[in-house]
Amino acid sequence: MIAYTTKFAFFTQGKVSVSKRKHTSDAKFYIEACDAGTKEVMVIDRMTNEVYLEENGTTFPPGITSRPICGLMGIIRLLAGNYLVVITKKSKVGEVNGQSLWKVEATECLGYHRTDLHINEEQRLDNQLYETMLKFALDWNHFYFCNNYDITHSMQRLYNTSPEFLQMPLLERADQRFVWNGHLLRDLSVQPELGNFLIPVICGFVSVLPGFLNNKRFDYILISRRSCFRAGTRFYMRGLDSEGHAANFVETEQIVQYEGKRASYVQRPNLQYKPQPQLSKTQSHIDHKGAEQKMESTFAKVITDSKNNLIRYYPFDFHHECRKMRWDRLSILMERVSGDQEEFGYFMMEDDNTLTRHQTGMFRTNCMDCLDRTNVVQSMLARRSLQSQFKDFHIFAPGESIEDHKNSDFERMFKNTWADNADFCSKQYAGTGALKTDFTRTGKRTVFGALQDGINSAIRYYKNNFSDGFRQDSIDLLLGNYVVEENEGITAPSPLRPTRDMKFTLLPVICIVAFSMCIISILLPSSDLSLQLVYILFWLTATIVSFAVIIIYGTEFVNRPRLAVNKLKSD
Repeated sequence: MIAYTTKFAFFTQGKVSVSKRKHTSDAKFYIEACDAGTKEVMVIDRMTNEVYLEENGTTFPPGITSRPICGLMGIIRLLAGNYLVVITKKSKVGEVNGQSLWKVEATECLGYHRTDLHINEEQRLDNQLYETMLKFALDWNHFYFCNNYDITHSMQRLYNTSPEFLQMPLLERADQRFVWNGHLLRDLSVQPELGNFLIPVICGFVSVLPGFLNNKRFDYILISRRSCFRAGTRFYMRGLDSEGHAANFVETEQIVQYEGKRASYVQRPNLQYKPQPQLSKTQSHIDHKGAEQKMESTFAKVITDSKNNLIRYYPFDFHHECRKMRWDRLSILMERVSGDQEEFGYFMMEDDNTLTRHQTGMFRTNCMDCLDRTNVVQSMLARRSLQSQFKDFHIFAPGESIEDHKNSDFERMFKNTWADNADFCSKQYAGTGALKTDFTRTGKRTVFGALQDGINSAIRYYKNNFSDGFRQDSIDLLLGNYVVEENEGITAPSPLRPTRDMKFTLLPVICIVAFSMCIISILLPSSDLSLQLVYILFWLTATIVSFAVIIIYGTEFVNRPRLAVNKLKSD
């Protein structure tokens, strides 16, 4: 665990067009801003790719089709040409500083082209696969946006801004680490006049819920922002690159709003999976092989050698200290860092935007397999920070402790919110819900929770080996880590070919089916025991043989990413 100091910033908000309609003709797309007092229209020429604004009074051609949309994700080029990506459905999560936060519920990709006769058959098949990848990435249920508040920045970073910053469009002043549609908006962002139409979208988790303690109501808000730099799946994106970007970096901000006052507490987990301190020049990441002890000792040595007094390192052997489900022993770690947490403080503003506190340091939690245990530690640090915040807000009386409310509705809401945060981040990273959320939700480790962890671990193993290549490619396509070239399949080779032999796709499925049939044959009663034994032996043999072939030719069955990896090799 690392703690380091940060600067503080000034709070602000901006504005983009809230309500929009999309009009489609054979030649153009029209994005109409429907705010009161404005009638700007963004026009996209489907033939020339030109984008420009038209003023009030635009006359749409006859035969045009219209529909309301919730926002513009951007534009992406595939083999068949450009595609316009729009948000077609949203749901309100809640409000921060009086501004509505929205969750993206549905999107639509609209091709500029009206026919695909301009590409050959191989390109047509590849384009369909690219469309599937893009849809897969966009269908994640983890995208959020706000029209008039910058959710890419923490409240503290927003505090120290200039008047000029207030006038900048949201996308232009957004923290680019957390803008997941940055690549889709790349070509549009170079035209400043389009700023009111461009909305930064974050990936992660946002929750806004009412809290009640001592008959006083407040808003409890949790925002996790996942970085778009080195984002990916558990096995294929890990470690650090040469610029210091950590794989699957997340910033989590806890906000309490009470009677116009706001308090913010920021932490940063790092979702690495067993990295070994060895920089790869070809793949730009730290490999995950090697003993955890070597990683820990090397990490500690790097921090010591840096001679940076602003960095403090607290090693904690989770497996040893909390063995035999003794998770109550996490209190040992909490006591070690309690002095630093009190020193670092948190950010706080009065209802007139007067600064009363600022956070002078931050906990950064790293774990060899951190998406689960990190969330547990972070939730405990966040819970402790509430103690002082509730006192400053006068929600707590002098001498009152958060421990006095262990059985309150707020305590249950707090635990479930952090467990939901863990599940969302884990699904993005590992493909399943988080492990150990029984402790986060209930405050204790349970046998049922351990059993559920075992099931999730098995599902993770399957997804990480047999489906994460496609998932990583989908992420790389969305984020622009791989850009589709127009000449793919003509003068340049397609990265999507050759595909894996069909047997390498089917055999894992056959193995699972055979194992399932074996279990069914054992459990279902039969009047003919000899016939039942034959079934059991047949399916058991099929399971063992298929599993043995998978083990022997293991690397052939792994679903590996093909896009950004092939681009890196060609570069």
